[in-house]
Amino acid sequence: MSIEAVFHMNTGNGDSSYASNSHLQGTGLQRSLPVLQEAINRIAKDLNGFPWCFKIADLGCSSGPNTLSVVTNILDIVHDICSENNSQVPQFQVFLNDLVENDFNTVFSSLPAFYSKLKKGDKRGPCYVYAVPGSFYSRLFPDENIHLFHSSYAVHWLSRVPQGLENNKLNIYMAKTSPTTVFEAYRTQFEEDFTKLLVLRSHEMISGGHMILTFAGRSKPDPTSEDCCVIWELLAKSLVDMVKEGLVEGSKVSSFNIPQYTPYEGEIRDVIQKEGSFSLHSVNGFALSWPTPGINTAKFIRAICEPLIANHFGYSMMDLLFKKYQEHVVDHLAIKKGMNYNLIISLIKK
Repeated sequence: MSIEAVFHMNTGNGDSSYASNSHLQGTGLQRSLPVLQEAINRIAKDLNGFPWCFKIADLGCSSGPNTLSVVTNILDIVHDICSENNSQVPQFQVFLNDLVENDFNTVFSSLPAFYSKLKKGDKRGPCYVYAVPGSFYSRLFPDENIHLFHSSYAVHWLSRVPQGLENNKLNIYMAKTSPTTVFEAYRTQFEEDFTKLLVLRSHEMISGGHMILTFAGRSKPDPTSEDCCVIWELLAKSLVDMVKEGLVEGSKVSSFNIPQYTPYEGEIRDVIQKEGSFSLHSVNGFALSWPTPGINTAKFIRAICEPLIANHFGYSMMDLLFKKYQEHVVDHLAIKKGMNYNLIISLIKK
């Protein structure tokens, strides 16, 4: 099943919105700043300065404060480099990409404040921001057009639910009770999607351009590693509770699977090497704790996947589902610390 028509983060600025529950992603953005700074420095060095118009694309931009925070960080880094070298600050074209159902309106409503801050620091070059709706698993830009691609917490989402998950009974992701065929199906879909991402971006990026990707991963080869799967196993447990109470059919749960893959570093390296368009400059892994208390973890997961789940089960059961989920998360955190593993990779187009 393709997810393009139904998948997006929770919209608006309400209690369950992505904008209000993306603090963990914001922390990940801060962790990626040194990698981003190094990449921009290298671009300036390799090009003997910045071009008159520096073109940046953020893949899977979503909405909320993190979206324009990324742009601000990039502009600040470029400005600092130009100040150090006593060189002209370029103009900027910033392309914000996400699926068509993304809450671009919330992003647009933040632009006046963003532009106002830029004017106060008027040594920065003019910045023009554009929305680019569409899947990053398809072509988005003309050939040899973009200097810097950035993506934060997006490329672990697959283009579709993998095929061959019929035996993943009462699970919604890879789990300890999943058969081997489920792990293989998820890995195959990820390899296909990540290869496509690299091929497409290699056409759209200038030679020597950089791509910085931050995404959810896992620290061990084991696909059921606790730092990537437990958070979904607890959601599956909540759905099974509702099956036992006669509120949801078991077949409905068994036919739902999360279109995400949390890769191990070795899997990333293999795909990059096989595809061949990019050099892997660096890989950094780090763990982040689940948002606490447990209610915040429940809000975090609800914000990123409620529309997808509601499309399958209906919106009427969402409040009860995430109430049960919150209870399971609280119980889990009472005995064990919740951790998510993350990867930051820096790629250079050959």
